[in-house]
Order: sequence, then structure tokens, then C-alpha cells
Amino acid sequence: MFEARHPEVLARDWVPPVATGREIEVAEMVRRLDPPVPRASPPWFVAVAGARGTGTTTVARRAARTVADLLRSESGGGAPHVLPVRTATLRGPHAVASSLLRHLDGGFDGRGFSVIEIVAGFLRRLRREGRPAVLILDDVGIGGPDLGPVLRALGNPDRFLPEGENGIPPTWTILAGTPEGLRAAEASLEGRFSIGRAVELAPYSDRALGAIVRDRAERWLGHPVASALVAEVVTKAVEEGASASVALDLLRRELIGGGRSGRARVPFGVGPLPVAVEPHVVRAIESAIRGQEARVGEVRRREAELAEAEGARPLPATTLWRRIVRLEQAGYLRRDIRPGGIGGTRSVVRVLTPVDEWVTLALRSDSRRAAGSWASSRWEPPRSPAELPLPATAPPLPSDPAD
Repeated sequence: MFEARHPEVLARDWVPPVATGREIEVAEMVRRLDPPVPRASPPWFVAVAGARGTGTTTVARRAARTVADLLRSESGGGAPHVLPVRTATLRGPHAVASSLLRHLDGGFDGRGFSVIEIVAGFLRRLRREGRPAVLILDDVGIGGPDLGPVLRALGNPDRFLPEGENGIPPTWTILAGTPEGLRAAEASLEGRFSIGRAVELAPYSDRALGAIVRDRAERWLGHPVASALVAEVVTKAVEEGASASVALDLLRRELIGGGRSGRARVPFGVGPLPVAVEPHVVRAIESAIRGQEARVGEVRRREAELAEAEGARPLPATTLWRRIVRLEQAGYLRRDIRPGGIGGTRSVVRVLTPVDEWVTLALRSDSRRAAGSWASSRWEPPRSPAELPLPATAPPLPSDPAD
């Protein structure tokens, strides 16, 4: 495990000062955004398209920060708003509108309000504050929320303002996502206006991936990094499609621990220690994963189904959460808390290592059988230690007293 000097640089929402390998695309985005006052009439929409892991998020956020810096230097006043929203993790336009308004009002709870009311509140708040804004609707893809109500409102904000009030401060909207997702967003506008041709991103070259990995690793560590580590991460990332997100996940595994290289967190010559967790919990995580992540609620549902299929009671929510924490500490997955639902949050687990590579120790569940009430079940004395099965691959680990 490497000591982190600046761990924030591997966070998903961290914006690098330079978009390595995407400098030309960022410049083109800024040119199209045309600050401080675009020559084109509003609404001002710009899109960046590419497959996942090609840098759409980095390009969109770096361009937005550049526009904000230009506006600040021109006006000399307060900082413009930069309001990013990851749409892929949200359910429906209600959650998208709530996330936008929550940027301006941290205590806002969207429950009980319609999408139109939330959008109106957002636009009125923008007008009242009088500060330019750059909105980023990120991770736009097929199967994501319908962006139509929000985009149409941004295209004609006056009809959402109080009577007698017109116009909002300069507001740009950047959409970043897959080509298919952007086409769906365009279709949701119902022909009222066009987003325009997107800036398209090709997969990263090996050289660009190496520069990104080296930059992040050296920022994390605070000193130069070994070329062998960079080469190893890039080689694995290229095998999986030259995705920057995959490369950074692999780098995170190498720096935090849990990778398959010699840089393990255990002494040399000792294999990774097994994680004590019920086998059906591992199967539940594996079956819930779509791509590389899954909602914790879905993991819990699958765990309950598998437990009942084995004739056992599902684990309590807190116990299941402790199992997930154990797997995270081993470097197998990561937990994230994201905006989602109706004015709430959503817990997500992201797999960093393929499930079939996890080293786990089968933990015997103490849950009673599902048939009948536990109070009415016949009490049986516990078996002696000599009767308990021992794992063949590792000595038993102490049980969690909190469970």
C-alpha cells in the first residue's frame, strides 16, 4: 500500500488542471461556448460525445472551469456557477432537476414537488442571484433519465419566471455522454431547437493513457513514480479498450492495494488474506453487477433471494453493510454515495477486481432457518469446536463481535 499525499486526485469528480490528451477538444469546446457573451442567440448548448472512458467528463468539466475563469477575469466579480450533474445515477427528470436546484440550495428536498415546479425554482434562483452559470449534464446515455423537461425549460426560461420578469444571467449547458445518449436527448427537445454537432472523442492512445496514469500517480504520491507501474497499468487498460476510467481504477488498486502485482499489502511470500464473508453475499454482488457497479439496494435484494433459496434468513442490513466494508478494505470494491431517488441519496458499490479473483473465507451464517418464527423454533445446543468444519485453505478468522 502506497502512502497517499493527495488521494483526491483519483476521485471520480476530480478535474485535472490540464486535460492530458484532450487539449484540442477542450479548446474547441471553449470556442463553441464563446464566453463571455456568445454571438449566437440563446439557448447555448454544446455537447461532447464519446464511448465511456474516452474523457467526456474531463473535457466537459475542464471546458466549464475555463469558461468560469474567463468570466471571472472579465467581470472581476464573484465566481460564476459551475453545476455538474451525473445523470446516469438518477431516476427520471425529477431527480435531475432536484440535483440542479440542490447546487443552489443544499437543503432542498424535492419530495412533493413536480418537475415543472423544481425547474421553475431553479431558474428563478438563477435570476435572483444574477451570476452566470455553466451547467454540465454528464454521463448521458441510453437508459438514463429523460432530460427533455429540463432541456426544454432551459431553452425557454421566461415562461417559468414570475410575471413581468424576463431573462436569466448568461447560462451555458454542456451535455457529455455517448453518441446514442446525446441523440436521445436531442430527440427529447421535440424539434424546438438543436443541441448542435457534438465534439467527438476517439479512444485514448497508449501514450496519452501513460501520461494520464503517470500524472495521477505522481500527484497521489507527491514524487516520481516507477515506469514499470505505469506500463503495467496501461497494458491492462489497453486490453480492456483503452479506457481512462479503467486505467484509473487499475491505478487505484495498485496504489491502495489489492492488486495482483508484487506490491501487495501483506508480507512477501504470503498470499492475500481471505476475507470472511458468506458465499451467497459474494454471489449476490456478482449477480447484481451491471458493467462495473451496482446499487446496494439491488445487492441486498439479491442476497435475500439467495439466502432464502438456501433456507436461511437474509442478513440484517447493517451486517450486509459490514461485509461490503470488509471487501472494500481488501481492495475488491469501492463504495460511493451519490445523489439519487426523490431528493435522497443512493449507495453504490463499484467492483475494482473481478469477482472470480476474490480470495474469501466461507463464513457460516448464524441466521436461523426461514421456516417459522425464530421464537417458536426448537433450541439446539451449539456444536463443540471439534465438530465445526475448518476451511482447507486458511485458518478461521475471528468473528465480527458487532454482527
